[in-house]
Amino acid sequence: MNISVIIPTYNRKHTLPRAVNSVLKQTYEPFEIFVIDDGSTDGTKEWFPEEYPFVKYFYQENLGVSSARNNAIQISKGNWIAFLDSDDEWFPKKLENQIKLINNSKGYKFCHTNEIWIRNGVRVNQMKKHQKYGGKIFKKCLDICRISPSSSLINRSIFNDIGLFDESLKVCEDYDLWLRITAKYPILFLDEPLIKKFGGHSDQLSIVPKGIEQYRIQSLEKIILSNTLKRSQKSAAIEMLLYKLKIYNNGLEKRGRIKEIKANKKKIQHWINMS
Repeated sequence: MNISVIIPTYNRKHTLPRAVNSVLKQTYEPFEIFVIDDGSTDGTKEWFPEEYPFVKYFYQENLGVSSARNNAIQISKGNWIAFLDSDDEWFPKKLENQIKLINNSKGYKFCHTNEIWIRNGVRVNQMKKHQKYGGKIFKKCLDICRISPSSSLINRSIFNDIGLFDESLKVCEDYDLWLRITAKYPILFLDEPLIKKFGGHSDQLSIVPKGIEQYRIQSLEKIILSNTLKRSQKSAAIEMLLYKLKIYNNGLEKRGRIKEIKANKKKIQHWINMS
């Protein structure tokens, strides 16, 4: 298996070495390592190529994490793709243990693992709602993002089939991609913590001023309208969409957003009629 590791980064000079070094310490050596710099202004461009001359470094203007990942996918050569966020870290046997599981399982093209969460330097326990799964998990992926990009190992053929990250989404681009993948492919889950996810810092992508739910709503609407879902999948997606629209509407009412409330209620009625 030839694995291309893709690390998007933006002003993460302080955490990037930890991420890259965790790849270099893998017991299974990847085929190639890409760092895609999405327009950093913190000196990464000048420092990184000298410090890590054996890593493929590319600089682009600031177009977002989805653009960075997509560009790397398109220029990479491996038949498997592994993502690592520049503020996360892999354990040394991350790739080795995933490969063993894939080789011992037939027909799977996607594998993800469990993880350890570190917030402000302290380990925290995941809540029950964040439980991860394997198998045909589309319906379990409708509520929240259940797969961490940093834990995923994906066969290139999946991207050729369902497409790349949606660059129009500021956040939830991973949630959007996982919906499209899990609608068609069974998922391998290795219930072993093989990555560390670091949170609590101000530049986390999931921290957005207007909240995250509107982006999940956008992704749900998109996949429902794509005509790629089976009947039971479509019904479940519409049910979740209505739930999220109602929650979103409650938030609008609390903030007195009259015009948006009217538009949102109209949307709710449309999807009720479609269900």
